[in-house]
Amino acid sequence: MTGIGHHDNPTIDEAARWLATTPVRQRERPAVPLLRERFGLSAKESCMAIAAANLIKARSA
Repeated sequence: MTGIGHHDNPTIDEAARWLATTPVRQRERPAVPLLRERFGLSAKESCMAIAAANLIKARSA
């Protein structure tokens, strides 16, 4: 696999945990711009964090 894996960037994991545990109503803007601003992620890394957050939520259901 090429590109950045989220295991190479712990900030992606942090962002994913935050996204998975923060209710949508408490987020002030759409996820990608919010993660870019809050965690300093690129657009691609933000998408990886969103995917990881979805897995976290699915596993906890």
